[in-house]
Amino acid sequence: MSSLTKQPELEVRKKKLIEKDCLKFKDLNNNGKLDPYEDWRLSPKERADNLVSLMTIDEKIGLMLINSRKMGIAQEDENKTSHDGVLDEGIIEKGENIFATSKVFGTTYTIETRKLRHFILRDNYSPAEMAEWINTMNEVAEGTRLGIPVLITSNSRNENAEAVFGMNDAAGIFSTWPGTLGLAAAAKGDIEKGGDAGIISEFARIARKEWDATGIRKGYMYMADVVTDPRWQRTYGTFGEDPEFISEAIGRIIDEFQGKELGNHSIAMTTKHFPGGGARENGFDPHYEEGKWNLYPTPGSLEKYHLPPFRAAVEHGTSSIMPYYSIPSIKKSMVQEFEGEDIPFEEVGFTFNHYFLNHILRGELGFKGYVNSDSGIVNKMSWGMENSSEAERFAKAINAGTDMIADTNDIENLKLAISKGWVSEKRINEANVRLLSEMFALGLFDERTYNTAEHATEVVSRKEHWDAAYEAHKKSVTILKNSNKTLPLTKDKVDGKKVYVEVFHKDSKKATSYTEQARNEAKELGLYTLTENYQEADTAILFLHPKSGSYFNATLGLLELEMCEDKVVSGLDGTLYQEKTITGMNRLKEIADNIHKRDGKVVMSVNVILPWILGNVEPLADALIAGYDTFFNAQLDVIAGNHKPTGVLPITLPASDYVIAVRQNGECVSRNDVPGFDKDKYMPTGMSYAYQDSDKNVYALGHGLKY
Repeated sequence: MSSLTKQPELEVRKKKLIEKDCLKFKDLNNNGKLDPYEDWRLSPKERADNLVSLMTIDEKIGLMLINSRKMGIAQEDENKTSHDGVLDEGIIEKGENIFATSKVFGTTYTIETRKLRHFILRDNYSPAEMAEWINTMNEVAEGTRLGIPVLITSNSRNENAEAVFGMNDAAGIFSTWPGTLGLAAAAKGDIEKGGDAGIISEFARIARKEWDATGIRKGYMYMADVVTDPRWQRTYGTFGEDPEFISEAIGRIIDEFQGKELGNHSIAMTTKHFPGGGARENGFDPHYEEGKWNLYPTPGSLEKYHLPPFRAAVEHGTSSIMPYYSIPSIKKSMVQEFEGEDIPFEEVGFTFNHYFLNHILRGELGFKGYVNSDSGIVNKMSWGMENSSEAERFAKAINAGTDMIADTNDIENLKLAISKGWVSEKRINEANVRLLSEMFALGLFDERTYNTAEHATEVVSRKEHWDAAYEAHKKSVTILKNSNKTLPLTKDKVDGKKVYVEVFHKDSKKATSYTEQARNEAKELGLYTLTENYQEADTAILFLHPKSGSYFNATLGLLELEMCEDKVVSGLDGTLYQEKTITGMNRLKEIADNIHKRDGKVVMSVNVILPWILGNVEPLADALIAGYDTFFNAQLDVIAGNHKPTGVLPITLPASDYVIAVRQNGECVSRNDVPGFDKDKYMPTGMSYAYQDSDKNVYALGHGLKY
């Protein structure tokens, strides 16, 4: 029995309440009596055990799948919605789009007939609309045989970034903080000043309230991956390259989102991507075949650099763990150890890897929650299992220790695997108990089934939430270079002078809209006399937003990290092609040269979402700033001296193409599995990894100037 004896506030919409011992309970299976799973006085585990004993195999199968689900408001055809447009009832045939790896059915049919209860929300509508959507789905679920509620999951929603499917599907509705790297820059800056990483805790505490109010109760976050290969495109979603700091950040995230234990107002965390996705093969990502390998060419790197944040996640009680798609490479790795034992590498993706999930994660680290696969492991990113059927992939993953398969509603192939005896019902029951225990602990069966739209709107719009987020934006700003005390650009320095502002981006249309936004925010600051003609300006403030590569497709050659336009590079097959990370490089140089000819100053900001190589732009700047999807106005506040700079680099920026060059045998000059701050231990004699600017500043982990 749990210690819970106080009557919770229960709301039912399809079933009835019953009384026992002068207390009220939901009669979720409509049998007129109190079953153990309906008894909120029992522990989540006791209730889960009972419910599993009552479930059919179809209900168990449905519970083990999680699929992306559109809101009704996102459905263009109103005839394909229900409940006054709240639920999407459209059908997508298999292969109709890249995410329909199996046929997608309408919401009601998926809940009632296919028995799914876990859904990923990727839409980005108002808090009230999200709350109403989740309420309506739960109303449908309550009307089913056992009344099992739905649990809605999302990727991060509180960080400012351009949308990328599967990473940051949504931004700008909830309080909007800098990117994850920006949170790290701010927190590490506070630590350097003698403080702590409390800003991470504040971020999680505020975000939890907003998620809780809308009814999104589970997060696919955060990335505990340590950045070791600079070309990895997912760098921006990490907390950087320092395992010790990342471990602390992950612990704080879990403590604040979940609390000491899961409860009625917790957001359950899914920490990803076990055992660390940073050890890439020259930056290629396992969302595509060219990036399916994890490399460990350095003895001890897996245990020293990559696993510590996952140990922290387990110690802080993360509710679930998401393994990465990638395969540990035998041929391109040195023998790795954990706790004094050699790790046997089975060349299958970590979701299918019994040793990593059972021996290391559960056995050695002591993980008690459930394992949630990444999206598409049974049909697209099934590395190491490409020659197996989808049913065999289900069996391999589940028998390896994976409890939930992500972004699929393929009940047929999981059922086939069970019917053939490839997966035991005992293992299916074990997975269901783990999954249901989380739902019971979150109060979804009891007083937290439904939320009010008005409360969701009120919580998300709280001024103190947005003020705290803006403070974090300012704290994230990192001063890399400040020649001759160019910054701060105070009122007295620009008195009687004109300031020019422009944003550069790979996409010229975005550059135009961002430039308008940055100029408006500079105007609101009220310090500068602005001009739209750089030829009459005394100072230029230039924001650079470079982009490189594609999330779901490999580049022809290695991912480009230089600020460049029309750079001729060689593909992996020897084919020459042109690469671009930013549009307008010639114009950028023209502006800088024009300003400097008139003894003016150039202040430049680079959006650090990757460890950019800055040799083409740093010499043009009198002052150089790093932002991390940081608001323009927050950067302008620091530039103007309204806020003292405190941010520091959470990653090391490479010196040049040469320090990340890949030899003909495929080996990188700098180790793929070692973070930037330690790469010099393995660099060729006389070669240093970190960038050094014209003022002799070294852009290594922790660098950040003050004034």
